[in-house]
Amino acid sequence: MSENDLITDNSDLIELDFLLTPDEIALRDSVRSFVDAEIRPNIAGWFEKAQFPVELIPEMAKLGLLGMHLTGYGCPGKSSVQYGLAALELEAGDSGLRTFVSVQGSLAMAAIYKHGSEEQKSEWLPGMAAGTTIGCFGLTEPDSGSDPASMKTFARRDGDDWVISGHKRWIGLGTIAQVAIVWAMTDEGVRGFIVPTNARGFEVQLIEQKLSMRASIQTELILSDVRLPSTALLPKATGLRGPFECLNEARYGIAWGVMGAARDSFESALAYSKTRTPFDRPLAGFQLTQQKLVDMAVEINKGTLLALHLGRLKDAGRLQPHQISLGKLSNTREAIKIAREARTILGGNGITLDHSPLRHANNLESVRTYEGTDEIHTLVLGQHITGISAFR
Repeated sequence: MSENDLITDNSDLIELDFLLTPDEIALRDSVRSFVDAEIRPNIAGWFEKAQFPVELIPEMAKLGLLGMHLTGYGCPGKSSVQYGLAALELEAGDSGLRTFVSVQGSLAMAAIYKHGSEEQKSEWLPGMAAGTTIGCFGLTEPDSGSDPASMKTFARRDGDDWVISGHKRWIGLGTIAQVAIVWAMTDEGVRGFIVPTNARGFEVQLIEQKLSMRASIQTELILSDVRLPSTALLPKATGLRGPFECLNEARYGIAWGVMGAARDSFESALAYSKTRTPFDRPLAGFQLTQQKLVDMAVEINKGTLLALHLGRLKDAGRLQPHQISLGKLSNTREAIKIAREARTILGGNGITLDHSPLRHANNLESVRTYEGTDEIHTLVLGQHITGISAFR
């Protein structure tokens, strides 16, 4: 019997389903079944080989996971809470799979949906929702992660065209993407561009030898005088508000997703503790082990309730940026603590890929960093509380 055979919803102490609609439960259960059937049996091998399972993209599209919270243009049009529940279940499998859905839907597709023209939306979004066109989101640069205002990538006008040169780093999906959303400084401030990845002067390099997010694709984009027509410009995105609105979509999904990694770590440790019998009794019967399990379960319930509340606010059109920062900061911080604590219950066996907690903990090091570090979200909340900006 494997640890997965023993997994149930032991972390749910508050009857969370009572707070969900039948449609939300059905969507969650369908994604959970997909994760159980397609991801759990294979994720250890993908992680070890640093392999992203591109063969699952059509299946994720059929489940309506790509751009699922967007409406029209072939997009599923699901609620924010449904999207959050899907993110949680995907990340219970692995952060890399949730990240794929986030980059495709919350970043690349959302940029076109929020800031593109009708022509751009009609051209790109249906194929992206179907998974036949993959997108990436080029904002972060080697020397400007938390400070995108200092980006060096520049787009200059040349007649009716734009010519872009620059370097982006930590760009998810770059090697499999057909289109990149590239943010560049211009004489008019920061603007966004839709860049086909087969454009002359566009180069992608895979980032290898990662210790985290191994079952995902992270790349560098190098643009050398990439010439684009005027129709490549996202007309409604001016200044940093453009990429930040997309980042907030992704950050919202992270607040849900990391609770999936936390829950899976907890369930793995719980299952192990019931079958491991040091000193002639189950490990789960020791007081110190029960304290660890209880502390983990309490934080999972609190974090999932927070994510659900943020989802209800988002569906009501009331969600504010500082609230997203609260969810991303608190839930990611707690999730990585839970994954690390779960590993301690597994003892030495916990450092192998037979068990999930250390894999989740390694992944969460990346999740804790991207879409805003702990420090950045702390300062967002500090500014909201005090009314004083401490960024500089």
